[in-house]
Amino acid sequence: MSSFAPTSKRPKLDGGESNHDVGEYFPKINKIEYKPNAGPTDTLCFKHYNASEVVNGRTMEDWLRFSVCFWHTFRGTGADPFGFPTLNRPWEDGTDSLQNAKRRLRVAFEFFTKLGVKYWTFHDRDVSPEGETLEETNKNLDIITDLALQLQKETGVKLLWATCNLFASPKYMNGAATNPDAHVVAWAGSQVKKGLDIAKKLGADNFVFWGGREGFHTLLNTDVFKELSHMANFFKMVVAYKEKIGFTGQLLIEPKPKEPAKHQYDYDAMTVIGFLKHFGLAEHFKINVEPNHTTLAGHCYEHDVVMASAFGMLGSVDSNTGSPDLGWDTDQFPMDVKNTTMLLKTVMQQGGIQPGGLNFDCKVRRESPDLEDMFIAHIGAMDALARGLQNAANIISEGHMDRHVAERYKSFKTGIGAKIENGSATLEELEDYVMKAGEPTLVSGKQEHCEAVLNYYV
Repeated sequence: MSSFAPTSKRPKLDGGESNHDVGEYFPKINKIEYKPNAGPTDTLCFKHYNASEVVNGRTMEDWLRFSVCFWHTFRGTGADPFGFPTLNRPWEDGTDSLQNAKRRLRVAFEFFTKLGVKYWTFHDRDVSPEGETLEETNKNLDIITDLALQLQKETGVKLLWATCNLFASPKYMNGAATNPDAHVVAWAGSQVKKGLDIAKKLGADNFVFWGGREGFHTLLNTDVFKELSHMANFFKMVVAYKEKIGFTGQLLIEPKPKEPAKHQYDYDAMTVIGFLKHFGLAEHFKINVEPNHTTLAGHCYEHDVVMASAFGMLGSVDSNTGSPDLGWDTDQFPMDVKNTTMLLKTVMQQGGIQPGGLNFDCKVRRESPDLEDMFIAHIGAMDALARGLQNAANIISEGHMDRHVAERYKSFKTGIGAKIENGSATLEELEDYVMKAGEPTLVSGKQEHCEAVLNYYV
């Protein structure tokens, strides 16, 4: 997750909405249809994603729970450290006014409706301009989320999750919950308090924490355990307020190893799980995995999805990918069907991703400035994930891969293996067993066989 939306200190006064603000913003794009017989160059239709198609007892729409993120899709400019913006959107007027913010929301909901997704996500500072004071900022949020609630009711699109931007403002240069200045921690808490209020107001299914600045650049000036303890106490305050206001959404932490911090405390799924268990928070939080972050941590694409699921902690997925050869967060759309197959195999085997979803935390390339590129990118990714779902269903139903895994661990079903499995074995018993059984036989893991089997389905 990242957000490049500027945090304006001086939003212009709202002058109401003109006729320009309520028109059609994508007049050349019709509602995207499912056309399974379309040709390879027909990229403005679904060839594999059929929302109502039943796969293993549930519709694709129910399994996949697609969501569009607001920040990249409607606030992204295509700018990078070496170049100026290239995504010049016709609805933008160049201001951080409430009127412009309202217009963006209407654009977004037209996009959601034409694309056919049922969920969206946002940061607080993406959808609403920051004011001179906390009170003014919160008032702006109230105005904007009133419109968001209206648009949700009109379209049936729901809020998958909300989150707070606790990294872009200069005040968060040393972190938010882990900041060495208690004043900044208090400000972050005030921002999250309002964020939870807004999440409840909009009926969010989840609330996400991504700690882009929660880490360090050098250990020379850092008390790591103090900062981790402060972050844990911050999350305990979140849990208390969530329960106080009756917000029923799931709380999620999104791991990332680095960028912008040199080292981020929530490095990967297992790091987060260890943190949550150590500080007694595991029953209150699950993990929002972003595969691009997973590969930045040096793991394979599906690693954190599998690890989080294995511990019952997979709550949602930011469905994107990156370029591991580059070494930074590129937030590309997931188009590799092998990756999506492995992701969806885990999701299906844990019974689904609800109340989480597959959120497209992705951005079109700066070299893709056409409005239709926004649709083509999402359509391609939705088709890739639909194919992954179908592949995963076939892999699971035919059972070849699962039977191989079961066969590989069969020695733990009886005898000394069963005692190791259930935790009743002793070192003395292991020694006695080896004395009698002698040297073990080498057993092939059949990795190449498994890879060939996977390729059959993909």
